[in-house]
Parts: sequence; C-alpha cells; structure tokens
Amino acid sequence: MARVWADGGYTGHLTDWSSQHLGLVLDIVRRSEDVRGFQAPPRRWVVERSFAWLLRSRHLVRDYERHTDTREAVIRWSMIALMNRRLAARPRRPAALAAG
Repeated sequence: MARVWADGGYTGHLTDWSSQHLGLVLDIVRRSEDVRGFQAPPRRWVVERSFAWLLRSRHLVRDYERHTDTREAVIRWSMIALMNRRLAARPRRPAALAAG
C-alpha cells in the first residue's frame, strides 16, 4: 500500500507523520464548499467494498479480539482466504466454446 485516502477530519500533522514513519502518501479528500447535506466523497465505494469483503468473515463481524496484533492477524487471514477463493475459482468458458 502506498497511497491512503482520508476524510477531511484527518488534516494536520498526520500527513507528515504517515509519510515519515509509514512511507505512505496520505491524500485528504475535502468536501466542496457549495454542497449542502450529505454527499459521499469520491472513491468511497472502494472503502465500502473492502469492508464488505472483510465482514464476510465471521470472526470480523463481532469484535472479540482484545489485542491489535490478533485483529490484524484475523484481517490478514480473511483477505488471504478471499484471495485463495478467487485464485482457485475455475475460469468461465465463453458460451461459443461450451456448446461445441
């Protein structure tokens, strides 16, 4: 991971700290001044989709872990399981080849 998008609430020294200590580029997504009410920020769907993938794992639906190391391990385990399912999936054949 090299680039992270954050809400406007994360402005300040966090951008400098993340680049110095983590080697990450932190982009702050700001709201437009002319927008009234709620509007989802750009690329919000990427975050929501990733959370949906993670919450398919039963261990991540409830917060049972007390240590951050355990939580990180469960998140990694969940993403590894997701990638294994995707890599092991059989490729679909085009309809023209399946009929012949």
